[in-house]
Amino acid sequence: MKLSKTNQKIDNNVCKALTVACESSLHDVAGFVWLTHRANYTNFPASLVITCVFNTDEEVAAMKAEQQDEVLRLSIQKQLLKVGVVVKNIKQSVHFDSEEACQRQHRGEWADRLALSVVKQKPNARRVH
Repeated sequence: MKLSKTNQKIDNNVCKALTVACESSLHDVAGFVWLTHRANYTNFPASLVITCVFNTDEEVAAMKAEQQDEVLRLSIQKQLLKVGVVVKNIKQSVHFDSEEACQRQHRGEWADRLALSVVKQKPNARRVH
């Protein structure tokens, strides 16, 4: 489904913000490889879901153990604020996943995997990086 001009502008700003967060996190968070987002723009920003992807489940567990999840969330939140997107509950909006889990459960098909994560949302998932 095509986004309206206003929603396209919002999505472009979200992409810019997430690209900055992604680039800085690649150096700061061990195992982090890319992130993507999707949103239902009729309920934005509450519907914004960001998925941070690591290579392995072990890297996700290690990142959480070292509280790097907070670093990632704060970086994402800070960049979104710079483009005027206020996410009330960043913990609810940012999820962590791995290439390994996607391969195991969805044969590496990220579109299928991401579609399952969010009910009642238009698939507007994009790789950013």
